[in-house]
Amino acid sequence: LRCCLISISACLDAADDMNRIASSLYTLGTQDSTELCKFFLKVSELFEKTRKIEARVAADEDLKLADLLKYYLRESQAAKDLLYRRSRGLVDYENANKALDKARAKNRDVLQAETNQQLCCHKFEKISESAKQELIDFKTRRVAAFRKNLVELAELELKHAKGNLQLLQSCVGILKATHACPSGSSSQLSTPALALLAECKPCNTYTVLSF
Repeated sequence: LRCCLISISACLDAADDMNRIASSLYTLGTQDSTELCKFFLKVSELFEKTRKIEARVAADEDLKLADLLKYYLRESQAAKDLLYRRSRGLVDYENANKALDKARAKNRDVLQAETNQQLCCHKFEKISESAKQELIDFKTRRVAAFRKNLVELAELELKHAKGNLQLLQSCVGILKATHACPSGSSSQLSTPALALLAECKPCNTYTVLSF
């Protein structure tokens, strides 16, 4: 759960960084009407859209993964409590057996000791049967919950990665078209800058789960 929360925090930090970069580029882009300023505005728009995707990734991880792990912790704690009650029932049953043996040895309060021993035995057997069924049900629920949430999380991350890729490809296409347009002044948009955008790999931002 801690690793999950760290991953979510990292996505949110990345989104905040992108927001600051987008704001800085937008400020630079509004300083003039040159080709370089237009380039800054386009890249600022790209960072803003990427920030929204990162925020959605963090929200999906929080919804699907963090909630899943919190559910597992609650269920695990409930199973531990049930096993603890069974252990206490076993201790009470053993103590009742010892008390019955002492009562028979002294030939005093034998009926009362036998009744208490039978009650403790019945309680222990009832808790044991209930615990056995609960643990079987917990295992089934746990596997189903993990499969459902992890598959949905992987599908969402793939969706966001594809969206980010399409966004980058679209932005590169727009910037190339802008760079190719004739202009009265000499172009200030360098080819290396376009190449840098074209080499962006958005999928590296996400940890896509495989099954």
